[in-house]
Amino acid sequence: MATDTLKSSPGAGNATAVRRVLLDNGALSALIVLIVAMSLLSGDFLTTQNLLNVGVQAAVTAILAFGVTFVIVSAGIDLSVGSVAALAATVLAWTATSEGLPVWLAVLLALGTGIACGLVNGALISYGKLPPFIATLAMLSVGRGLALVISQGSPIAFPDSVSALGNTLGGWLPVPVLVMVAMGVITAVVLSRTYIGRSMYAIGGNEEAARLSGLRVKKQKLAIYALSGGFAAVAGIVLASRLVSAQPQAALGYELDAIAAVVIGGASLSGGVGKASGTFIGALILAVLRNGLNLLSVSAFWQQVVIGVVIALAVLLDTVRRRAT
Repeated sequence: MATDTLKSSPGAGNATAVRRVLLDNGALSALIVLIVAMSLLSGDFLTTQNLLNVGVQAAVTAILAFGVTFVIVSAGIDLSVGSVAALAATVLAWTATSEGLPVWLAVLLALGTGIACGLVNGALISYGKLPPFIATLAMLSVGRGLALVISQGSPIAFPDSVSALGNTLGGWLPVPVLVMVAMGVITAVVLSRTYIGRSMYAIGGNEEAARLSGLRVKKQKLAIYALSGGFAAVAGIVLASRLVSAQPQAALGYELDAIAAVVIGGASLSGGVGKASGTFIGALILAVLRNGLNLLSVSAFWQQVVIGVVIALAVLLDTVRRRAT
């Protein structure tokens, strides 16, 4: 009888509710704890300028991660986004400077390059039956190689009009942050309000069931990977605008940060789960970690260790959450 009373007590109910909230919003809880910890450890962390720096540092990773979210929700993986970002930026700089094309046309070609790379990934996976890991790994190598071929291994000056993307608006608000927010809104709308967004969840939840229900899975995958490639192109343009040049070795390893941001944000690598807000929080967690550890003068080598531990904990939390439901 006492046990039944204990189970039904308000205290036990409140504890269960708190546990449920923490499990369902693990990434947000982690971000809040991380911000509080960094603000206590470093007096410079909560300054306006530093917080804006965190936003700028998160921008490229977040934009890449938004595109990768589409892929992971549909139970795929895209290892090529870093290379595609570098290739798109290189195409823009080369066509606008060396070839003398109008900047607007160069931008469209850069975006088209990213989408084309995504379409190739989707075709190899859907029609070539290659595992997503292998297909996108191949594109990682091809994209980086093409960027090196086009640039001859040297940085190419970025057009001034596009380099403005790396500046600030009104003298204080970084444009990369605005682009990040805009791409996040687009991601949220696509996932929650469009047919292709619902298709992503259906394919990720059960691909065979989605096919039997009449969903054209192969064509949907083409569109999903094309979206990822397009987002990678935008990220590459933003990164190059910050560097004021297109560098063929830029965004090296960024694909791993993008995947990490999606996973930390609560998406499941088995598919069917994920949202734009979670990915955004995941990218912020990585940026806050790196920024805070830099302020604390922690070695870059140890930073990699810490980030690896955070990724492992995020996946562990996802496992616990799925077992609890």
